[in-house]
Amino acid sequence: MSGQGPVVRLVSGVLVTTAAALFAVLECFFLPLRIGSVAVPVSIPVAVLGNVGLPVLAYRLTASRAAAALPVVAWIAVVTLAAVPRPEGDVIVTGTGRGVAFLILGAVAGAYAVGRLLAVPRNPAIGGDPGR
Repeated sequence: MSGQGPVVRLVSGVLVTTAAALFAVLECFFLPLRIGSVAVPVSIPVAVLGNVGLPVLAYRLTASRAAAALPVVAWIAVVTLAAVPRPEGDVIVTGTGRGVAFLILGAVAGAYAVGRLLAVPRNPAIGGDPGR
């Protein structure tokens, strides 16, 4: 993506970060999903896959390691706000096993993805593409 101008890279980074925040909102509200009496925690694998994939996408579109971390930061900010009780007492992400697994696995997946991007040498001739 090095042939693209800075405006295209900036807009790409903003769009990927916005997508991460929107995914986080949807994941939070789908966390208590049940079909009948069976819990269906689709939010957990979606959070893991999203937090691994979106930083790689952000890096490929922007060629910036700092921009690659922004989707994970946005995701963590949204789910943290959803886990804090509102003044009315409402909590979106509760302290149940699913809620804790969602928070921990999503954050670990994001840390893994960003760490993987930071660990690869910046020069493509030396270390290749971090997204591979």
